[in-house]
Amino acid sequence: MQGVLINSGQSCIAPTRILVHKDREAEAAGFVKAMFEGTQVGDPLQEGGHIGPVVNKAQYEKIQGLIQSAIDEGATLETGGTDRPSNVNRGYYIKPTVFSGVTPNMRIAKEEVFGPVATIMAYDDLDQAIEVANDTEYGLSAVISGDPAKAATVAPKLRAGMVAINNWGPAPGAPFGGYKQSGNGREAGLFGLKDFMEIKAISGLPA
Repeated sequence: MQGVLINSGQSCIAPTRILVHKDREAEAAGFVKAMFEGTQVGDPLQEGGHIGPVVNKAQYEKIQGLIQSAIDEGATLETGGTDRPSNVNRGYYIKPTVFSGVTPNMRIAKEEVFGPVATIMAYDDLDQAIEVANDTEYGLSAVISGDPAKAATVAPKLRAGMVAINNWGPAPGAPFGGYKQSGNGREAGLFGLKDFMEIKAISGLPA
């Protein structure tokens, strides 16, 4: 969940779509709600354990529109919402927001929020979870939490350029990049170096 809040949610690999087995959806919603309600929002120029505003008016309005769309489409607002945090009266501050009951057809499940907003989606079994995880136009990163041995069987099935197990960020030095509308090519690591190399093909050499 720290990956959803860092940089006020403005991280390209923020794991905002949280897939949880239906039997543990309420438990997960309670945990995330408590964490987000305990996250303070305030002036980024002051030291402290709080998050600041989002980058500009356009981004602020986009996030507010996505939050409102989730409310309108029937998701359960666990905490947060479209109002500014109570301790600020101006600026592009977003309340840390959590939704449960989100379904794959909702706008907030299809578009990148790029703000401190978490969406909890329930699944029946692992096959459905993988299907929902891959049902997106993006494919930069994914996260799997739980038994690493079981996670290792799921990771190859996810259409994402980076998969982290029991973490939210890629390992240092790993190639960074994604699939689908998250782009082509890689930065960092051996594959990142190869993107900057020139290749020469020579044919007709003697045996």
